[in-house]
Amino acid sequence: MSAKIIKAGICSYGMSGKLFHAPFLEAHPGYELSAIVERNNNDSRERYPNTKLYRSVEELCADATLQLIVVNTPTHLHFEQAKLVLQSNKNMIIEKPFAVTVAEAEELTALAQKNNLFISVYQN
Repeated sequence: MSAKIIKAGICSYGMSGKLFHAPFLEAHPGYELSAIVERNNNDSRERYPNTKLYRSVEELCADATLQLIVVNTPTHLHFEQAKLVLQSNKNMIIEKPFAVTVAEAEELTALAQKNNLFISVYQN
């Protein structure tokens, strides 16, 4: 019996995407790095040519094949993007800080629980 492979996407191919998230998802046999968001560049194409390239987090979240999304964008975007991920019925890894306010954190946690989704806060 083979294990289920989790198809994942990352919201940004900046430093954390290049150094932490993409290499881990590519190397771990339980995951498939399937999609990467680069708003303007094509830097991921050289190292990850078999992934889908999206220009927005909205496009990434609309990908029905993805089960997990890594929110690794600037802090001020976390709440909006995390909410979109959860509303798209995707599990999520989000970089710290998880949210800017307690109210935002509580709203995201409640949304994840309501939809039976997984949230993990990433800290290197």
